[in-house]
Amino acid sequence: QLQLVESGGGSVQAGGSLRLSCAASGGAFRNYVVSWFRQAPGKEREFVYVVNRSGGETYADSVKGRFTISRDYAKNTVYLQMNSLKPGDTAVYYCAAGWTWGTNANAYNYWGQGTQVTVSS
Repeated sequence: QLQLVESGGGSVQAGGSLRLSCAASGGAFRNYVVSWFRQAPGKEREFVYVVNRSGGETYADSVKGRFTISRDYAKNTVYLQMNSLKPGDTAVYYCAAGWTWGTNANAYNYWGQGTQVTVSS
């Protein structure tokens, strides 16, 4: 029922910034837990950031102090602001939504198609 579309990926130099967007249709983001994951070639899908309906959040240690999540429910969109990007951040980034909080990908019912982020040194 819920459909998610990510955008905002691209190629940047190390130290640069990007803001990813996840737009929802078929349902209201205010009713869901929303998360971001990433997956590099040959690696498992990795938890990045999660926010619940009340604004509570948690994040991976690898992005502490660099990434932040925000919600604009009026636009039915969630954002991932990525600063001080490193080559190790290179991956396809996915947003996901579900009914309960979790840092495991299996907790989420709805996924976007992903957007590529490439960071050069």
